[in-house]
Amino acid sequence: MQSIGAPYVYSSILPRFRRSLLLARVGWQYRLPPAHPLNQRSFASVDSGNGAKESDAPRRRDSVSPTPSGSSTQSVETSKSSTLTTPESSTPSDWDENPNLNISTFAQLPSSTFGHNQHMIINSDFKEALRQILWQFRAPIRYAFAYGSGVFPQTASGSKSPSTVHSHPSPAISSMQGGSGKMIDFIFGVSYTQHWHSLNLQQHRDHYSAIGSLGSSLVSRVQDKYGAGVYFNPYVTVNGTLIKYGVVNLDTLCRDLSEWETLYLAGRLHKPVKILRDDPKVRLANQINLISAVRTALLLLPSEFTEQELYGTIAGLSYLGDPRMSLPAENPNKVANIIKYQLPNFRRLYAPLIENLPNVAFQDPRCDSADWIDDPDTNAKLAQDMDPKKRGNMVRRLPRSFRSKLYFRYQSKFQIPQLDFDKMLAESDDQDPTRVKKQQGGVFDQRVANDPQDDLRVEVKRAIKSTVQWPSVTQSLKSIVTTGMVRSIRYAREKMAKYREGQKREKEDRSHKS
Repeated sequence: MQSIGAPYVYSSILPRFRRSLLLARVGWQYRLPPAHPLNQRSFASVDSGNGAKESDAPRRRDSVSPTPSGSSTQSVETSKSSTLTTPESSTPSDWDENPNLNISTFAQLPSSTFGHNQHMIINSDFKEALRQILWQFRAPIRYAFAYGSGVFPQTASGSKSPSTVHSHPSPAISSMQGGSGKMIDFIFGVSYTQHWHSLNLQQHRDHYSAIGSLGSSLVSRVQDKYGAGVYFNPYVTVNGTLIKYGVVNLDTLCRDLSEWETLYLAGRLHKPVKILRDDPKVRLANQINLISAVRTALLLLPSEFTEQELYGTIAGLSYLGDPRMSLPAENPNKVANIIKYQLPNFRRLYAPLIENLPNVAFQDPRCDSADWIDDPDTNAKLAQDMDPKKRGNMVRRLPRSFRSKLYFRYQSKFQIPQLDFDKMLAESDDQDPTRVKKQQGGVFDQRVANDPQDDLRVEVKRAIKSTVQWPSVTQSLKSIVTTGMVRSIRYAREKMAKYREGQKREKEDRSHKS
């Protein structure tokens, strides 16, 4: 049995205490001014967070984004300190024990700063250009984020795409993408799928393939019943910018984030994304998703590891069962590129969560520096406690759907009779709303956690693959119908081009090293 023991305790407490004082000092220095009512504005048909609905007034280019009372997206982005250096002490340590996903306002979140780590800082003009794209949709969008290489670079700033894809992009988009241009990916969270598609078909019929001619009822049925519950419209031009947007029901999104039913959208949110419209329920579900990703990665990692190993493990979770990674349809260095060029953003996303977990800590003196967050050359060291009881607690707190798959794998491995296994599952069930149960790992969870590290790594990866593989395959097949043959072929060709480009760069890197 491997454990960090007393040296881990003393070596981690003092640096954490110093960092906490530093974070508090910087957080006070960059504290947010009180919001002025004239600076707040809401969008059409979207709950602003305090129960008020938005007006249907025409949207102006200089309008301010929706500002829920006390927890606005805009206030989160005011300074770097508000996303990472704001002290998290006001958030209860047991917030993820029995989270209430039926909330409707930001005031119902565990604390006023809860989930601020999810909001990445990008150029303000670029952010406004992305929001202007959202404003071109009359159908109500409750939650939205932009993601991918069109928003967060995955190559060196000097490299450019072979051709310009946007017809008349805004100067901010041209500047951020280096003038060459990449399609920008969005996910739209909506409350009522059929109603949303009905409105969008009236406004943007050209965004849909032939299936749109059959009406919003069929479109929504295809979206919700097949694949991962997402309906994509790629290669559409909005505000002179080429975009791809996926539509998902908010309930489907929150289930995947909190339970890992498919890891299709949860995996996308494991990486830095730019949230453009926020929702309290999704913010809570995504925080569960992020801390679950950390716990899963810790089960896959040894007692000592680096930041890049941790973030690389997290970013690679949803690709383990993705069929594109085993075909010439994706850049084989995709995960490594994401980590290489987005390391500071990964820190903003995960460092506050790591600081509040009891069994893992940064073990690097460079983390005491005030500017280490933005230093892309720092690859900080971390250590975790390998005590089976603490790791058993991590197993117990894995997302419910994913945890069930891991349990069944170990039922077979440990040859536990079905009746005894069913009894154990019933005793550990945390879905009963009439009782509050503390999610502590039992004997079975500790036995799983105490499995030899190589064996545990294999079983966790197999559980991830069984979660990801089928939804990814069916979603890809569904896309042929929803996007149309012409756009599907174009998409496949571009993916194959990325694969060849990645292979070429890998050969160049090997030749330089030799």
